[in-house]
Amino acid sequence: MHANYAERVDALRRWLEEQALDALVIPHEDEFLGEYIPAHNERLHWATGFTGSAGAAVITRDNAAMFVDGRYTVQVRKQVPGDIFEYRHLIEEPALQWLLANLPQGSKVAIDARLHSANWLANAKQAVEGKINLITIDSNPIDTLWHERPAPLLTQARLMGNEIVGQSSADKRAKIGQALTQAGADAALLSQLDSICWLLNIRGGDVSRLPVLLSTAIVEANGNVTLFIDPNRLPEAFSAHVGAGVSIQSPDALASSLAGFGGKTVLVDPQTSNAWASEVLANNGACIVHATDPCMLPKAAKNPVEIAGMKASHVRDGVAVSRFLAWLDAQVNANNLPNEAELSYKLYQFRELDETLADLSFDTISAAGGNAAMCHYNHLNQPKPGELEINNVYLVDSGGQYPDGTTDITRTIAIGECADDVKQAFTLVLKGHIALTTARFPKGTAGSQLDALARQYLWAHGFDYDHGTGHGVGHFLSVHEGPQRIAKAPNTVALLPGMVLSNEPGYYRANAFGIRIENLELVVEVPTQGDMTMLGFESLTRAPIDRRLVDITLLTDSEIAWWNDYHQKVWTDISPSLEGYDLAWLEQATAPLSR
Repeated sequence: MHANYAERVDALRRWLEEQALDALVIPHEDEFLGEYIPAHNERLHWATGFTGSAGAAVITRDNAAMFVDGRYTVQVRKQVPGDIFEYRHLIEEPALQWLLANLPQGSKVAIDARLHSANWLANAKQAVEGKINLITIDSNPIDTLWHERPAPLLTQARLMGNEIVGQSSADKRAKIGQALTQAGADAALLSQLDSICWLLNIRGGDVSRLPVLLSTAIVEANGNVTLFIDPNRLPEAFSAHVGAGVSIQSPDALASSLAGFGGKTVLVDPQTSNAWASEVLANNGACIVHATDPCMLPKAAKNPVEIAGMKASHVRDGVAVSRFLAWLDAQVNANNLPNEAELSYKLYQFRELDETLADLSFDTISAAGGNAAMCHYNHLNQPKPGELEINNVYLVDSGGQYPDGTTDITRTIAIGECADDVKQAFTLVLKGHIALTTARFPKGTAGSQLDALARQYLWAHGFDYDHGTGHGVGHFLSVHEGPQRIAKAPNTVALLPGMVLSNEPGYYRANAFGIRIENLELVVEVPTQGDMTMLGFESLTRAPIDRRLVDITLLTDSEIAWWNDYHQKVWTDISPSLEGYDLAWLEQATAPLSR
């Protein structure tokens, strides 16, 4: 294994010498800067062996370093050869800082501008000014050296009818065009794959877990769109489906199209668009306006048809999860303890019984006992999957992609009899979950203003969790959708009716256990006695929460009332699809709690 990476790093060092360069930065991102990277763009994995979702590497002529955040400090040592790479913390000692410390003044560092955001490159140039030189390269050496590179998975576009998405592409494009006119822009560059698919009412399967098509688009102030994609991937009905004003060009034509905007004003989202596109525009005399992707907010606030689809998909998903939970209890009662991989696959099989399932919405987190204390644990990255531990918990965080919605649910399950400290922690997490789902807040409230509601009971005991409380979720799109989120970090995006967010407080005790309770919530208007219209949440997720982990003495009457009301909804919506043992299991799992 090491020899292979040694050869690859040596080949990259020879390239540095040939080009008279001193270092190469290899980020995890590809040119679309999304969270999910298709296999053919996993350049960081090719060079280092690292499979995590965030990281970067730097290779100089003499040494190399691998940068990961706190989630991956254990994993990086297992995957990335330590005799080639130093291990560094991505946040505490970023790659540029390491380069400044390790390279002489005037050194030349190669940057592939397609793989970095416009913001990152602008900030990077400022940070190293007068010390080292960042040289943007025209072609990436990894693309030449990667001989076994998988072919891109380029799927056929799936056309989404108005009966599923609720609004025609022509209407969406007209609204985005109006927004551009108000912003004083002639056009906007769209590089986020989910924005493009949302705008044109299409989906695809080019990226695992994300139902999109690898493509780029330019939308103009008159609502016209140029889509850069191989036309063979679009069905004959495509032009009738999107309506007038959408033209198709080959992906190779993007540079010349951008060059044609000289003298015009182009809106670019500097966080989500790559630096290469901004350089082409700037070099050809375009005036760049930095602003958020104009599709982001309208995409996040779901329309009534999308909301109905999200609700329906959560009921079908809840049937699958409930069958799985019933099966798991039966296994444990029979003294069978399946491992994390077997559990993950069994849950997938239950979801697959729904023929509308297009994919999972992310790789299932299937974590037994102490593994559940790692909130981004993946059994596939371990030497072997962990085993269920009797008298401990099992945490499973999973979701499905369906044509009418995207789901994401976490349940923590008692395997045998759990200790009192586990039940206490579970109940404090539950109290925070209930506090958030029952919150009332005025229009204009951002998620960061609600975050403490979910943490208050943990904080009171000196506990906390090191992740956000909630992320946005797309409609048959990304399971992690912006711009809204619920987290400690300040966020100015106000929550709007129709937005969907997760509600997932947790508690993690290293090497012992981990707890998380996650439902998806829909932002809705709530009538109140006052004259203000308030907003609140409506839970979409439909699956029981494990009553065996609840310390009922810690719950108030109103929290018990919420629990009983929620489980009554689960019973009403899920029971018609179950029978026999599964139905009997659901009946006891949703029975009312009482003191």
